[in-house]
Amino acid sequence: MSAERVYLTFDDGPDPEWTPRVLDVLAQAGVHATFFAIGEKAQRSPDLMQRIHAAGHAVGNHTFSHRHPWFMSQQTARAQVRDGAKALSDVLGVAPRFYRPPHGRQRACMSDEAQRCGEQTVLWDVSAVDWGPLGAADGIGKRLDAVKGGDIVLMHDGRNQHNRPDQLIQVLPLFLRQLADRGLHATLLPSQSDSR
Repeated sequence: MSAERVYLTFDDGPDPEWTPRVLDVLAQAGVHATFFAIGEKAQRSPDLMQRIHAAGHAVGNHTFSHRHPWFMSQQTARAQVRDGAKALSDVLGVAPRFYRPPHGRQRACMSDEAQRCGEQTVLWDVSAVDWGPLGAADGIGKRLDAVKGGDIVLMHDGRNQHNRPDQLIQVLPLFLRQLADRGLHATLLPSQSDSR
């Protein structure tokens, strides 16, 4: 019987301190993930973005500066998507195929702009809630225990104010080791073009 697929995603990086540690854990487990990167951070850490890409992970657009989708003009909102895509393309030499709105808050003009950029919008099924007052390692571990086949899992490699990658990293190795025991296999998000 083949393992069911799960899709691990990491938001708000690249972070010079935490993204390399997440990459090391993924490499030790032989697992690939999708990193939703913030464009201006990607521009500041091009070598780290190249490392993510070279390791076989996918990179998605998480806008240029992670502004809340609901609190800016339509023109600015579209530019956030477009400029995020361009920043990642400039750093990696390939255009991102996925887009995730900041805070998971969708806005029609931004989804439309992502589609114009050739990106499909991706949210999540399970959040590790690795941020804020609930972002302690034991709680993160319990939430990750609930992951099942087909789930897209939201975690954070970028600190970005309230995120707690320091707590996530404490439970991530065990979570990855236990996936196979649970009949799960972590793999890259499939794009719409993969199924054609």
